[in-house]
Amino acid sequence: MERSLPIADAADSCCAPRPAAPRIVFWLQGVTLVWMLAECGISLYASVTAHSIALLTFGTDSLVELLSAIVALMSFLPTFPLTKERAARWAGFLLFALAGVVGIAAVTALAKGLRPDTSPAGIAITVAALIVMPALAWFKRRTARATDNRALATDAVQSATCAYLASITLIGLAVNAAFHIGWVDSVAALAAIPIVVIEGRRALRGEDCGCC
Repeated sequence: MERSLPIADAADSCCAPRPAAPRIVFWLQGVTLVWMLAECGISLYASVTAHSIALLTFGTDSLVELLSAIVALMSFLPTFPLTKERAARWAGFLLFALAGVVGIAAVTALAKGLRPDTSPAGIAITVAALIVMPALAWFKRRTARATDNRALATDAVQSATCAYLASITLIGLAVNAAFHIGWVDSVAALAAIPIVVIEGRRALRGEDCGCC
């Protein structure tokens, strides 16, 4: 006859975090890597061809998130020398540098009256990001809760932040394409700076979404 568990032990076993599911985490990070690589490449290319400061902000942030996703994935390897915390601090410094560069570039563009060209590729990638990134953020939060994986929870925040940046960038691109108002692109880039700064502060502090 099996011995029943004490009430305290039974409660502990029910409330204990589930073991990590490497297969799910690897799948999510793999999808993130493929998407961020495409998003970064297309948006940076579009920023150069269209002379768009907003797209430059979006593309550079995507590059930082791509590096963060690589580190999050590699951190599962026991021989990987760079910890998630140290990589997050470097990402924070890069994001603060990005905010400064974007601010200077946007103000310069406004002062000189520069007008970016219409960018169909930029509009397409930001629309796609508004679909892909919220879905990835949702799946990452759900998996982070189930596996008690704080690194994945942090990446969920970054995926959600990318969606916010995509929406701001898309507004600037769409208004410029429809009404040929060049300064809207620079204003959109300036509006994205607070989001980049908040993301940088979270990275430096090692904060996550608090869902684990």
